[in-house]
Parts: sequence; C-alpha cells; structure tokens
Amino acid sequence: MSKQLPDVQANEPDVTVGLSQVGVTGVEKLVKVARDGKRPIVLMAEFEVFVDLPATRKGADMSRNMQVIDEALEAAVEEPTYRVEDLCGDAAERLLAKHDYTTSAEVHMEAELITKQETPESDLPTQGTADIIAGATATEEGTREEIGARVTGMTVCPCSQGMSETRAREELADLGVDDETAEAFLERVPQPGHSQRGHATLTVSSEGSPEVDLRDVLDIARDCMSARIYNLAKRPDEDHMTYHAHLNAKFVEDCVRSMAEDVVDSFDHLPEDAVIHMKQSNDESIHQHNAHAEREVTMAQLRGELNGDH
Repeated sequence: MSKQLPDVQANEPDVTVGLSQVGVTGVEKLVKVARDGKRPIVLMAEFEVFVDLPATRKGADMSRNMQVIDEALEAAVEEPTYRVEDLCGDAAERLLAKHDYTTSAEVHMEAELITKQETPESDLPTQGTADIIAGATATEEGTREEIGARVTGMTVCPCSQGMSETRAREELADLGVDDETAEAFLERVPQPGHSQRGHATLTVSSEGSPEVDLRDVLDIARDCMSARIYNLAKRPDEDHMTYHAHLNAKFVEDCVRSMAEDVVDSFDHLPEDAVIHMKQSNDESIHQHNAHAEREVTMAQLRGELNGDH
C-alpha cells in the first residue's frame, strides 16, 4: 500500500501575501512548427511557465506545471502547429484548468529562428538569425496571445553625419566647387557618420489569436533600421550595406517610429485593443554607453497618433 504524501504546498504560509508569478524558467524543449507542403521547422525553445498564487497557499505545484507544459509540447509535436503563440495559449489554458487556486496562467517562449537569405548585391545564399518571442496569458475572461521577434541590423547616427556634411561642404567650397554642384554631390554621396549595431524588438499581443504573420514582424523589425546586415558579405555587398545605411541615417528614436508606422500599414486588421511593443537598442561605437528607445501602445492609440490626434 502506497504511503500518502503530505501536500505541503497547500498549507497556509507564515506570511499571507499573494504572488503574481510563481513557476519555472529555463525549460528547454524541441518544438516543431508545421508548414504547408514543406518540412516542419524545428526550434530549440526555452519556456517560462507561471501561475499566480493566493495569499492562503504556501506554494505552487511545480511538478504539475512541468507535466502540463510537457503535455502541451507533446501535443504540438503530434499534430500540426502552425503558430507558436497558439502553442503557448494552449499550455496556459491547460495550466489554468489544472490549478484550482489560480486566476491566471502565463507561458512565455523564446527560440532562435534560422532564415534563408540572399546577399543584396552578389545574390549569394546565406542564413540569417532572429529570436522568436511568443507567449500567452490565460484567465477566466479569455486568453491573450503574443507573437514577436528580435532582430539585429545597422544604424548610422544622423548627428555625426550632419557634422561630416558640414566639413565636406566647407572643403568643397575651398576647392572652388560651386554650391549647386556641392549639394548635388552630397546628395548622391552620403557622408560618414558613426555606425552602430542595432537590436530591434517588435511584439503584438491581442485577445484570442491575433492573425499576425511572423514573417511580416521580421520584415518590419529589420527594415526599421538604417540597413539590414548579413552573415555573408562580399565586397559589393559590404559597399551596398554601407552606402544604403549612410543614405538612411536614423536615430534610435527614428527606428521605433518607423516600426510604428509600418505596424499600422501592415496590420490594419488588428483590433483597437491589440498591444504593440516596440523597442530599439543600439550598441554605440564611439561611446561607452548604448542608446535605447521604447514604446508600448494600443493599436487605437497608435492609429490616432499617426493620424495627428495628439
């Protein structure tokens, strides 16, 4: 006869304070994402799983959390799963159903995605990397899902470029170049500015299942910076990236605003209460600090601001 083990977690704690997030982090699992007519994408994903905890309960059932996330992931492997945010939503709903003392359950996932690319001038095949961000929060009112990505690109500082243009204009004048020719030259040949490696993050969350194509998220994030970068680059590709980055100099604030504009243009089907989180961080090249800009906003607010409603 098996011995009945005590449920210590169900006891009342010494300090009766509720907790908003209790769970496990660093859970690594293989996830297969199905594609129509193609082999599935296999991701090595890392999960965080949380439930809330009332003030009257000492602890959460950690082993039950692990069992639920395993069940959800196994189900994803057995049946076609086209959207990782749906996988997170399914796991969050399972957590909520199996914990009678919780009012909310959260599942967050990150994984590295490898995408096929071609270099901009040489048209050589190469691979690019991006971090997929997905998650879901389930409550009795419904499930809110999130999908997004973090990508790396290149930015050029407009301020330092402006100083270089001033110096070039003065030098051209000293060489006897007329103003009209000098301006035409500066327009066609962008002047140097200090460059940074930029990191853009864009996520979209909404009640239920927001119909957001991850490929669109990746494109918006990559195109918000001065130029895309590539793992492989021959000299013509390096020239292309350098030229176009300096032709499209952007502050860190410009990158976030570019994302905002493209989100409204690309995702006009999203409901007003969808939440957009945009973040840009630049690794400065001539400073020891980094530059950062960020905005979290509803689609209703974003549409209004872009329409001039301030």
